[in-house]
Amino acid sequence: MRLAANLSSRASAVALGVVLSGIVPAGTVSAQTLKSIQAPATPLVLKDRGSFYVGGRSVEQKAGEILLGPDDSVTVDQMYVEYMVPVGKAKIPVVMIHGAGLSGKSYDTTPDGRMGWFEYFVRKSHPTYVVDQVGRARSGFNQAAINNRLSGASTAPTGSVTLTAPGAPAAIGQGAFRFGDRVGVWTNFRFGPSFGEAFPGEQFPVEAVGELSKQAIPDLTSQVPQPNPTLKALSDLAGELEGAVLISHSQSGPFPMDAALINPKGVAAIVALEPGACRASYTDDQIAKLAKIPTLMVFGDNLGAPTGLGAMTWQNRLDGCRTYAARIAAAGGKVDLVSTAERGIRGNSHMLMQDRNSLQIADMILKWIDERVERSS
Repeated sequence: MRLAANLSSRASAVALGVVLSGIVPAGTVSAQTLKSIQAPATPLVLKDRGSFYVGGRSVEQKAGEILLGPDDSVTVDQMYVEYMVPVGKAKIPVVMIHGAGLSGKSYDTTPDGRMGWFEYFVRKSHPTYVVDQVGRARSGFNQAAINNRLSGASTAPTGSVTLTAPGAPAAIGQGAFRFGDRVGVWTNFRFGPSFGEAFPGEQFPVEAVGELSKQAIPDLTSQVPQPNPTLKALSDLAGELEGAVLISHSQSGPFPMDAALINPKGVAAIVALEPGACRASYTDDQIAKLAKIPTLMVFGDNLGAPTGLGAMTWQNRLDGCRTYAARIAAAGGKVDLVSTAERGIRGNSHMLMQDRNSLQIADMILKWIDERVERSS
């Protein structure tokens, strides 16, 4: 019986190796079909759904900056929001913010076709708003700086910033960056120690990693003025909702804090999923303001693994967030900082909202919202 079990285990390992060895071969991509998406057993019933933009400003541009027609005006720096509102008595609204090189798609149907957090939180009675950061996906970006640079009229956009992505070893500069599949995603997002080799018990559906690659968007954060208009848009959205939980991920990790410092009125709580940074630059006065907001931070497993993008690991980021939590505690607040592995939940990657146990992680967050936000409101 033990021999049979060993043979079965070896066969499974070989099969997994065959699958992984061909995940994203050069020149090909895996194909997700409509039939591969797993339909829920019960219908999703909504009171309302739709989309809108927050923020934005009209600017005058030259013909060479627009590249179509004469001098004219365009709108830039607007943030796209898609939402669903459930029927029945609603709980506190939730706003979901994606990370670097991605879009709001992160929270929708998972790469292997399971229900995403966008729908799941709605099914749990939370009106849910999913954004695309300014300069990403449906929020667009200001193309003038790129066109000026190509024509030799300018070398850098007004108000631009030199961008360093989470895990990047050096400044990226003024271009559009992406995370590569083999290092930027596989090792940096902690699917495994090297491309095609998954960590034992890995929760991300590695057989569908090609679908995650399709979600990647050339990141033009370097073209976004500073301060990032997304921060003010998030603050305005939370205020319009008259109280919301802001859920951030990776590069957007500190965005809810920054939005609350613009105007804390609408930010009822903060959930930061593996923040790329917990800012050490906040003043004591800013920390005192943030200490009034319930905050949850969630980190996954294998945090000490090299990212392949520099010396800093996700364990280093967790340590930085512990320092932030200590400052909040000293100011009379509390950050609930959760490492899933320390709770016996093993194998979670950087993409917590897409891992196989994503709904288990969602339930943990929903329970925290019920206990720390809903019951105190």
